[in-house]
Amino acid sequence: MKNFKLLVMGYLLLMTIGVFAQQTSKNRLSKTESDSLMIAYSKTTNIVFPFAIKSVDKGSPDILVKKAKGLENILQIKAAQKGFFQTNLTVVTADGKLYSFVLDYNEDFPQLNLTLNKTKPEGQEIYFSDEIINDQDIEQYSKLALYDKKKLRGQKESKYDIDFRLNGIFIRDEVMYYRIKITNHSKINYEIDQLRFFIRDTKKIKRTASQEIEITPIYILNDVDKIEAEAENIFVFALPKFTIPEKKYLAIQLMEKNGGRHLEEHVKNTKLVQVTVLTKL
Repeated sequence: MKNFKLLVMGYLLLMTIGVFAQQTSKNRLSKTESDSLMIAYSKTTNIVFPFAIKSVDKGSPDILVKKAKGLENILQIKAAQKGFFQTNLTVVTADGKLYSFVLDYNEDFPQLNLTLNKTKPEGQEIYFSDEIINDQDIEQYSKLALYDKKKLRGQKESKYDIDFRLNGIFIRDEVMYYRIKITNHSKINYEIDQLRFFIRDTKKIKRTASQEIEITPIYILNDVDKIEAEAENIFVFALPKFTIPEKKYLAIQLMEKNGGRHLEEHVKNTKLVQVTVLTKL
């Protein structure tokens, strides 16, 4: 009987050790190594990924990140702020792989062109986005949006004697057209560094990573890089069709080159549903 009790106790002990080992293995984290990357303010760094980019998360608003126009697996990065503090960037690709980068500022010697997991001697394959509509039609629809008389009310941001107004949203097929009017009431020319579109969370917890999705224009009508003093310009941005998810908004960001007159307009779904359908060509 004594031997039997010892066998039972030994069996229970082994079972306990086995369960504990399984729990330990389930809860154990494996470390993903980060790559170091030097980027600059005046130069763009291009990273070619082996698969299409599905998600991008940047650790600071001091860096600018976007997919190359018309391409699915090339990411373009540059500094939005000179001498920014070290930050990070996370990218997930279509094959489910996560890439992590630690970013540092280096204006003199940035890394400009990088290819990840290069397996073919002739070079990394490039993935093009599906063409939604031909360029000529996009240009014609952009002109229709420019001259359309219907206007969007109450969507305006004014600072520094600069009026930044979204006064029309239009759609035709799979493309949306955003008509934006910029008026410079000041005596100083306004040089445009960037005008970009982002989908962002309505609420953002302090000191968390900035999560946003940039929407890259397919075409820009009346694309200028400077608004003269006491003058105006009306742009039409052709964007892939999208809607704004719940608890998010569209941010349209206007930044001045070598200046501080930055403006940002926030658009909610209530404005997006006021879209005007353009007449078919």
